[in-house]
Amino acid sequence: MPEVDIQIGGRTFQVSCQPGEEHYLHSAAKMLDDEAAVLATQTGRIPEARMLLMAGLMLADKTAGMQDKLREAEDKMAEKEAELAQMRNAPTPAPERIEVPVVPGDVTDALAEIAARTEALAEQVAAKRAD
Repeated sequence: MPEVDIQIGGRTFQVSCQPGEEHYLHSAAKMLDDEAAVLATQTGRIPEARMLLMAGLMLADKTAGMQDKLREAEDKMAEKEAELAQMRNAPTPAPERIEVPVVPGDVTDALAEIAARTEALAEQVAAKRAD
């Protein structure tokens, strides 16, 4: 079992860990050391046991807060997954039929010609009235 020296609050501790877990131990010790540094700046030098206890409690408080946030995120994710499953399992809506009137070009041309003839007749009638 490897023995690892870690620094917490300016003090060195020798700790054993499983082979290959040295990196995790150093990471955890760094987190604890960061909390101990906060305590040291706030209260000055305190006994080792008290420093470790307070730093551990501060980390536990942060961890509890993160667990609460994680639980909330997991609940929201489960809710969204349920919505997604509901949408996926919902029957496909019937296609909507949209009719767009299309007037053939021949009809449009014929209507334009009729309109022109009507205007010509209206002009003739107006001219005969004026006489």
